[in-house]
Amino acid sequence: MRRVPEHPRRVATVRNASGSLFGLAYGDALGKPTEFQTYESIVARYGPGGPRDLEGDPALVTDDTQMMLAVGEALVEADAITPDAYEPVLRRAFLDWAASPDNNRAPGMTCLRACADLTDGRPWQRASQLHSKGCGANMRVTPLGLIPGLTEDQRAGAAQLQAGLTHGHATGLAASEATAFAVLWLADGLDPQELVGALRDRCNAQRGTYREEWLGDLWQRPGVDSPAQFIAEGWDETDAALARVEAALRRGTLEGDPCLATGEGWVAEEALATALYCYLISPEEPVAVLGRGAATSGDSDSIACLAGAFAGAALGMAAWPDEWQHRIEYAQRLRALGDAWSG
Repeated sequence: MRRVPEHPRRVATVRNASGSLFGLAYGDALGKPTEFQTYESIVARYGPGGPRDLEGDPALVTDDTQMMLAVGEALVEADAITPDAYEPVLRRAFLDWAASPDNNRAPGMTCLRACADLTDGRPWQRASQLHSKGCGANMRVTPLGLIPGLTEDQRAGAAQLQAGLTHGHATGLAASEATAFAVLWLADGLDPQELVGALRDRCNAQRGTYREEWLGDLWQRPGVDSPAQFIAEGWDETDAALARVEAALRRGTLEGDPCLATGEGWVAEEALATALYCYLISPEEPVAVLGRGAATSGDSDSIACLAGAFAGAALGMAAWPDEWQHRIEYAQRLRALGDAWSG
């Protein structure tokens, strides 16, 4: 069993929280213009390293950053991080996002459908899109890895809850929890080279754990006999994606389109895997990590935003050019979240 940092009374520093939050937004902005392009067309414009500088003033982001802010601001607003306290605040934040005039960045249909169903006050399990494991489940979960003072159950349960409000597939839940813990462990100082192994250990340890307090009866659907059977599929698919990361890194052939090694990132476990792959090729070169994530043939903005969240969690604000924080959209809200979690 691999060792990961244990900090039950952990206090996240503003350096780690802000570095990860801004890194996510930077990756999102760099990946925004390359999403839906072929790898060849991206390389023709930017070179094999992908885009390396923000475009525009401000540099615009996508729904990935918008929804991440909704998750994070709901954490700050909630009276407690419990299912009963967090869910209604998060629901309201998602509905505010759905109705916002700024929600014009080609948001995912799963999120839009779920938000439409959430408007009438029905139990969120009845609004969740049960068969979707799209990357919208985990491109927004980073704040759950950064907020200080949570127990393991709170962090895992809330990470799965925020995914489940829109994406009800077990793999969306498991991959979201894994993403949150990757951010947590990197911010706590885990050696990046140990990260995939630690995540695979968690997949194995958690595969029979259904967090009923947080998820209620979400597991119930035709063909599923038990909560444990339901959630095990999610952890097994997430573990298989992480195994592909290990294999790709071991092969050592690190050039070309990352999606060919670990998947296009349209679904949650592939978004996690390909973002990790882009990060772990050169974890000490954070801007290169962003460019690599953006130079992908798949869901480039989601891949790059998660890769940026990982790099920023490990290296803090020092990872990024100073002037970027004044050029990115939503800079004030990003800074406020980092300040809120400064301890």
